[in-house]
Amino acid sequence: MANLIAPFANAKPEEIALVDDFGETTWTDFNERVNQLVQALRDKGLKTGDAFAVLSGNRREYFEAFAAAAHGGWLLVPVNWHLVAKEVAYILADSGSKALLVDSRFIELAEATMLQPQRPNLDVVVIMGTEADTFADETEQAVSYEEFLSEQATAEPEDQLLGGPMFYTSGTTGHPKGVKSGLSQTGAPVDVLKMIGEGISGMLGITSGGKSLLVGPVYHSAQWAFSFLPLLAGTSVIMRHKFDGEEVLKLIDQYQITNTHLVPTQFTRMLRLGDEIRKAFDGSSLGAVWHGAAPCPPQIKRRMIEWWGPVINEYYGSTEGSIVTTVSSEDWLSRPGTLGKPVAIMEILVIKEDGSHAEAGESGTLYVKNLMGSDFEYHNAPEKTLDAHLEPGVFTFGDVGYLDEDGYLFMSDRKIDMIISGGVNIYPAEIEGTLIDHPAIMDAAVFGVPNEEFGEEVKAAVELAEGIQASEQLTEDLIGHCREHLAGFKVPRSVDYEDQLPRHPTGKLLKRLLRDKYWEDSGRAI
Repeated sequence: MANLIAPFANAKPEEIALVDDFGETTWTDFNERVNQLVQALRDKGLKTGDAFAVLSGNRREYFEAFAAAAHGGWLLVPVNWHLVAKEVAYILADSGSKALLVDSRFIELAEATMLQPQRPNLDVVVIMGTEADTFADETEQAVSYEEFLSEQATAEPEDQLLGGPMFYTSGTTGHPKGVKSGLSQTGAPVDVLKMIGEGISGMLGITSGGKSLLVGPVYHSAQWAFSFLPLLAGTSVIMRHKFDGEEVLKLIDQYQITNTHLVPTQFTRMLRLGDEIRKAFDGSSLGAVWHGAAPCPPQIKRRMIEWWGPVINEYYGSTEGSIVTTVSSEDWLSRPGTLGKPVAIMEILVIKEDGSHAEAGESGTLYVKNLMGSDFEYHNAPEKTLDAHLEPGVFTFGDVGYLDEDGYLFMSDRKIDMIISGGVNIYPAEIEGTLIDHPAIMDAAVFGVPNEEFGEEVKAAVELAEGIQASEQLTEDLIGHCREHLAGFKVPRSVDYEDQLPRHPTGKLLKRLLRDKYWEDSGRAI
């Protein structure tokens, strides 16, 4: 049996391990299918240290692939299905992927990828959810996932070695970059990952044997960490391909969900559901609800704690550095806005522009050091790895913030999002939070646009709540609302109305898609 799954297949063979939009998988079936997938990929020539990619939405087979990589000594490259074919082809080629597993929902994207000049050299394409003969590229050896597995015995694979994911960053500038972290090692004993899964589950207050709810894309490192790692500690995963606020509430009660990872925009959408829907929600099974990836407006978080209780926890981290800080509901309520204290194995350094170390309360660029010696590198990009490091083992995600006198972290904003108007630094997160607090607003983005006198001025782009119409009067109301709660220099000078703000599925605002059009003819980038 696969070493990481065997204890649960033995202890609770007929209990549910995985649930998706299409069905359920027991622990016994999960274990056997992982064994088959390991054997099948080996038969296609994959050796320790090789990579294979998955282009898929949330489905049970994705977790079988993660588990197979963990036992076969391979790198698994999760591919963002929102990308275009050229970007997918780049990731497959850059990672050196030898095989591609494709969700039938994205078969057209996979077909277009194979037509790109930089097409990857794959040994096999495996189609999940449909017959392989629907795949148009006749030059590739395509096979259906079920056929791929059925040709293999369910016996335990020999010579199991550790593998892990290599996530690619969203690529807001240039090509996306593959991140090789401590979780991306290949060839180590498999039990290392078992210890990591149990350790992270314990640190996050996720009880072994519970049920995780996954409603964000598992191709993202945070969604993977908060679902697959607890799975290795015996926690089942209930997943959906897309988020639906009302359905989330029903799933939590139906499956007695114990833990989940959400993002602030999902909080906002659930808070905007009708009173009857929200009152029907019990939620007593929840023990740990985590959020991160994007700033959460304080008033939204406070309302979630009032509704769901003190189970709302926040973390600060990244694909490169994993989880750096955490904060409970109680600590956050006593220090609104904090991202908490560093976890036991992390240290935060705040470096000012002159290179000196900041004192308590002084802002600077945040650098992180893993006290266990873990570091990361960008695959095939040594210069980008060097740029992210202050020194070996000390690296930054590009964020600005400070530590208070008790060691609690507070974020100012990302450097790239900071607005400099008349020499004054303006951080958009505070302004966005103020706008979202207005009942007419569902989502908000704030960024700088050219201003001849001050260099930049504050621009807001908003997504309106259902039934609200844009008007000059509403613009005046929104600006007045900001003026009532913010210093004058922070108040937006103008407001754009968008049908939907461009957010990455992880919750991050893609501000460049809103901002760039204002800078195209300015002759400068800032």
